[in-house]
This record gives sequence, C-alpha cells and structure tokens, in this order.
Amino acid sequence: MSFENIHTTISVFKALSDLNRLKIIEMLSNGEQCACKLLEQFPITQPTLSHHMKVLMECELVCGRKDGIWMHYSLNREKALALAGFFNNMHAQCIDNNAIEPCNFK
Repeated sequence: MSFENIHTTISVFKALSDLNRLKIIEMLSNGEQCACKLLEQFPITQPTLSHHMKVLMECELVCGRKDGIWMHYSLNREKALALAGFFNNMHAQCIDNNAIEPCNFK
C-alpha cells in the first residue's frame, strides 16, 4: 500500500476504525466465512452486518462470493499483505532514523 492513491488508503483506515469490522477481519484471517457464521458472533442484525461487509469490500480488504442464498467472505490476501507492508516499512524507517521513542503514558 502506498500513498499514491491516498483516497484508497484513507478508506482502508476508516474501515478498520470500527471494532466490529476489526473483529470480522480477524475472523476472516482464519479463512473464508459464511455471513451466517459471522452473524452468529455479533449482537447485530443482518442488515448491519451487510453494511460492515460493504465497507470492507469497497476498500478491497474483503472479497465476497455468493453461494445459494448466502454470501461467503474472505480476506483479500494481496490487500492484507500490502497493509502489513505499509506498517513494516514505517517501522523500518523509524528504526533507521532512530525515531522510535517510548511513550510514557500516565
């Protein structure tokens, strides 16, 4: 992931700013899941799940395929690797520039 397309980058971070969507991403990191199985893990309605999945699909973090009446979702491996690479590069630059300072939260 690069900042060549800043709008795409922003949409990914906005998608990840919701706790339910973060949990969905974590679940999908274990492999494809049926919407019905995802729904069982949350105290939300099916339309709310559909909204979350739409957000995740629009930023291309998640892929979906229809199987009968259900949607099956999986993590977009390419986008997930790009996101991991973004953070790895940022970390490497901080180390190279001696820019990592411990935070002293009180």
